[in-house]
Amino acid sequence: MSKGVKTTASGQKFPGAVVCQEATVKGDVTIGAGTVVHPKAYIHAEAGPIVIGENNIFEEQVVIHNRLQPVADGESARDPKVMVIGSNNVFEVGSHSEALVVGDCNTLEAKCFVSRDTRVSNGCVVGAKCCLTADEDLPENMVVFGEQNRRRVQGERPAVRGSCWGFFLFFFSDKSRMDKRCCEM
Repeated sequence: MSKGVKTTASGQKFPGAVVCQEATVKGDVTIGAGTVVHPKAYIHAEAGPIVIGENNIFEEQVVIHNRLQPVADGESARDPKVMVIGSNNVFEVGSHSEALVVGDCNTLEAKCFVSRDTRVSNGCVVGAKCCLTADEDLPENMVVFGEQNRRRVQGERPAVRGSCWGFFLFFFSDKSRMDKRCCEM
């Protein structure tokens, strides 16, 4: 095993991703290149695998949980469900997502919650502290905001945040700058 590469108990590696050692990653999780998982982020594949695309950011205290669903008699359902998170998404501090589908170029702002029953398409923004629990498909470019989870559609799809990742990867490409708490890319 090469030093500094984050692995799960099953030995799975995350090539090209930066997963800080203080992050918790449990179960069958695949993380794409260019994705950054900050300290104290929690990713748990309990009900089935989690597949995460490229160039995502998971900030501190983010929870991504493919949770077993309870059934009527109090036991959990056992049929595995794959959770798929696309590319170029930002999960801000304290956001919590159990959504089985999150597309590309989305932002889940601080302390928001998205349930397993909600599917997030592309270019969406779920505002700070918003809570989505309905069985629904968010249309492309939807912005959810405010205490009542009001909605509006953005005029244009958000731009891919490539410049942030480019800077991050450039900055950390020099291993001498790499914080000891993070794994190598």
